[in-house]
Amino acid sequence: MFKTHAHRTMDMTEGPLAAKVLFFALPIMLSGILQLVFNAADTIVVGRFAGNQALAAVGSVGSLNNLIISLFIGLSVGANVVVARYTGSRNHRAVSDTVHTAVLLSVIGGVFLSLVGVFLAHPLLLLMGSPEDVIDLAVLYVRILFIGMPVQMLYNFCAAILRAIGDTKRPLYFLTVAGVINVLLNLLFVVAFHMSVAGVALATIISQAVSAWLVLHSLMIMEGPTHLSLRRLRLHPKYLKEIVRIGLPAGIQSSFFSLSNVVIQSSVNSFGSIVIAGNSAAANVGNFIYQAMNTFHQAIICFAGQNIGARKPRRIITSIKVCMLWAVVFGLLLGVLSCVFGEHLLALYSSDPAVIAAGLERMYIVCAPYFLCGMMDVMTGALRGIGYSVLPMVVSLLGACVFRILWVATIFAAVPTMQCLMISYPVSWLMTFLVLVAFFRLIWKRRFLLEFTPEELQRT
Repeated sequence: MFKTHAHRTMDMTEGPLAAKVLFFALPIMLSGILQLVFNAADTIVVGRFAGNQALAAVGSVGSLNNLIISLFIGLSVGANVVVARYTGSRNHRAVSDTVHTAVLLSVIGGVFLSLVGVFLAHPLLLLMGSPEDVIDLAVLYVRILFIGMPVQMLYNFCAAILRAIGDTKRPLYFLTVAGVINVLLNLLFVVAFHMSVAGVALATIISQAVSAWLVLHSLMIMEGPTHLSLRRLRLHPKYLKEIVRIGLPAGIQSSFFSLSNVVIQSSVNSFGSIVIAGNSAAANVGNFIYQAMNTFHQAIICFAGQNIGARKPRRIITSIKVCMLWAVVFGLLLGVLSCVFGEHLLALYSSDPAVIAAGLERMYIVCAPYFLCGMMDVMTGALRGIGYSVLPMVVSLLGACVFRILWVATIFAAVPTMQCLMISYPVSWLMTFLVLVAFFRLIWKRRFLLEFTPEELQRT
């Protein structure tokens, strides 16, 4: 019989939801924000000590990086949902087999991504229209980052497993340690050794290796169904199929989101290195808002997954409402604050007034209505948590990705300004959210509730 560490896990099928969701989400939020702080330190160190070209090189590859890794990050979502569901149904053997499948899958995926990133970095950056004064540095940065992709994938999958059982604190501790190492190595490699973007990339993969080892080791010493034994690593076909069924659509959706962002980034690149640098700095600030809201996307996946396993449908609806409320609160608050203090925040990245002005253009249009993106993500997570992964993928691809690409090809082509380009973001978020809500209501009333007995429909 498996033992569990109750003080490290959370039963999402019992107790008041508002406080429990926040208690679950805050460590994830702090982990994500902390990670962004350390990533911002990368950008700040480069901008301050290596110049605008190095800053533009680092900023111009974010969309490409996300495009390449999104598929396997999506599979980690699948692992999260499957582990959460079997945890809710108390099927300990299935949890264990899923954990060992997911960890091995992460390593295989990381090696594959390393090969893709190293060999395709230059041609893909050329397709994105990276400026001549930036592309060599950008290629170097991407290639070094992707050498460390196996440890990045390993961390993401292991952290997803811990979140599925309600353990969100230890990833926070691990990221704190790794982040401090990252900042110290940034200063050493860039300021002391003058390694520019190569130093930033090297510091990143070393710190990621530290966080990957810490989270892997925590699973290896943990008692209970999530205990990891390296000798038991194998791809169990049944659980691999479940992970892929839920995670692959999530990964495809993320990849296409990243593809649409690559299209946007390619359009931004047409304005030159100053605008690229300003857009990069503003995007870094916006990432803090997104991370705070995306926490509740991750929360609803876990809460919905555990409660599906426990067969408590009413609790799923309440969880969605609570997560939606928290996403809007954090999105509105942080969005308004980022606009009020935008100039000061951007000054952290660059002292060039032109770069700051370019960054403010993005922030006023994207950050203020960012709460719409949080609402959209909660609905996407709710559908995934109850096992519907293809539908949110299709809706999101049409409502956000295809829409943005068409926007660039038509409206932006007619009005080629940064303001016109950035407006595509909030418009696509609102459209996608409304369609997701409509489909969720339809599925819930006409199909999903038929799976439960009248007694189960009353359980809270």
